[in-house]
Amino acid sequence: MTELATFFSPTGPLATTITGYQPRAAQLEMAQAIHAAITDRQHLLAEAGTGTGKTFAYLIPAILSGRKVLVSTGTKNLQDQLFNKDLPLLRKAIKTPFLAALLKGRSNYLCTYRLKNALTSNMGFSKEDAVALAKINAWGKRTVTGDIADIADVPETSPVWYLATSTADNCLGQDCPDYAECFLVKARKKALEAEVLVINHHLLCADWSIRDNGFGELLPNAEVVIIDEAHQLADTASNFLGINIGAKQLQDLAQDALLEYYKDATDIPALRAAAEELEHELKDVRLAFGVEMKRGEWQELLNNPNIMGGLRAVQAQLQGLYQQLEIASVKTKGLETCFKRADELVAQLAAIMDSEGGKWIRWYEVHRKSFTLSRTPLDIAGEFRQFMQQHQAAWIFTSATLSVANKFDHFANSLGLAEPRCHSWESPFDYAKQSLFYHPKGLPQPNDPNVIPQIIEFVLPVLQASKGRAFFLFTSHRALQQAENLLKNRLDYPLLVQGSRPKTQLLEQFKQAGNAVLLGTASFWEGVDVRGEALSCVIIDKLPFASPGDPVLKARLDAMTQQGKNPFFEHQIPAAVIALRQGIGRLIRDENDRGVLMVCDPRLLKRAYGQLFLDSVPPMRRSRDIADVQAFFAGDG
Repeated sequence: MTELATFFSPTGPLATTITGYQPRAAQLEMAQAIHAAITDRQHLLAEAGTGTGKTFAYLIPAILSGRKVLVSTGTKNLQDQLFNKDLPLLRKAIKTPFLAALLKGRSNYLCTYRLKNALTSNMGFSKEDAVALAKINAWGKRTVTGDIADIADVPETSPVWYLATSTADNCLGQDCPDYAECFLVKARKKALEAEVLVINHHLLCADWSIRDNGFGELLPNAEVVIIDEAHQLADTASNFLGINIGAKQLQDLAQDALLEYYKDATDIPALRAAAEELEHELKDVRLAFGVEMKRGEWQELLNNPNIMGGLRAVQAQLQGLYQQLEIASVKTKGLETCFKRADELVAQLAAIMDSEGGKWIRWYEVHRKSFTLSRTPLDIAGEFRQFMQQHQAAWIFTSATLSVANKFDHFANSLGLAEPRCHSWESPFDYAKQSLFYHPKGLPQPNDPNVIPQIIEFVLPVLQASKGRAFFLFTSHRALQQAENLLKNRLDYPLLVQGSRPKTQLLEQFKQAGNAVLLGTASFWEGVDVRGEALSCVIIDKLPFASPGDPVLKARLDAMTQQGKNPFFEHQIPAAVIALRQGIGRLIRDENDRGVLMVCDPRLLKRAYGQLFLDSVPPMRRSRDIADVQAFFAGDG
């Protein structure tokens, strides 16, 4: 504890390493609580408001403990920031050397074997794809890590990466001729040797979900597991413990089978026919789903003979491809791998198509060019609790949003955590001086058919007062599109809209403009950091209750009702409070930021549960008068 106090002091190692470092009592207290949890091998829920400096508060005691530490973040961007910025800083401050490693999922690493396969294929590519593959090939000869985030001129979102990266399905493993030089294998080797390993929630859950097959290798070695952005973990874990089969997965299998056919199996024409027939059936089913992109309950598919017939045809064609691959699999390792993939996909598709209710929820999702069929567990709390008991590490869960009205029950129950230690530290920012919470009188009810046009009339005077510089956040894409149409001819400021270009480009454009209004949905509610005057106003259309029509949520709420619980108060409200707190967190990012928060939902004051939301908002001054907003932005507020 004395060492930590010295470390975070005004003259300590952090102050001498980081320009402008300011000691914060909450940061030291959080570090001390984490040190105690690590020493006692206890589980800790550590909620820290924006500006606490939670990253250093957990990294320093973890590194100083001398134990093997696993840090899991919510996104790959946060991973990169931790590994490339935060840890190098701490390496200068901490005199004791430590070995750190970064590990991402396999699709983030160049696969030289698949790249060579693509470059020598007879299938042919578009000019654009051929140019991209040539750039990847040139980069592949000079890269040290093979991390595809390091190549600037081929975006990570480019579909051509499928030809130059591997999946668990198509990886040849130790039989690969390039195994000795495999970037993923090298990254995993470093990960196992590291004292501090930085991963993300997807990789953490993948490692957990395959543990029964004997492949989970990251977690058994960890003595300290730190989950940053922990509020996202339950949803990620739920996805990994289920089964998801996308049309793209099946399409990829068909394409890879064709690739191997042209290379080594042209004497089995039935293989080519089976792969092409599967592609054809997949396209027919996607057409049968219609143009609307949506999520729905399985019962809807059972009630639609056209779609169910198409899915059964896909199942039959997949079985046909499996049979042809079984015949061809003796020829090469590539064909054998395709056969094993087909075998697994046949089993997974049967599990989704033919399983009944009980502990599973079946649902579907329609995308622009494909569709996904899913089977999700009704509840993960029991499994996660067992999983933690198998690994006697100290588990630290941290985020700016773990509690609801100062209680941690919702988060703890979602992961089956029994009586963890719980601590909360408020943000050091002076919200009373730096911000204003505006909630005008006369707002329309959220179920009013004209709610968005009416809200716009309340919003426009705020945007005039703020001179743009705003995030306008929505709980649905439909509301966002409606607002875009209403605002585009009535604003004097640049209007940026989610979906019009990649998120990182939009954010950069927003910062550069300095007076833009950005319309966004879920992905802009969290994990976005815009400091300074460019973001001086956050407007939220309504309280972010998840859609009760969502098939997974609906099944969970029904199950809670059957158990005699109150799903609205025990699940929907807590989840909405945490989502709202994330949205509000975009506004004040440092001690010099100033801004106005506007929430356009009358239920804050008209419903009894509104107080739970108000009790969970930072201590801002509140007003219902537009004159106070105008005065705030004029510098008088």
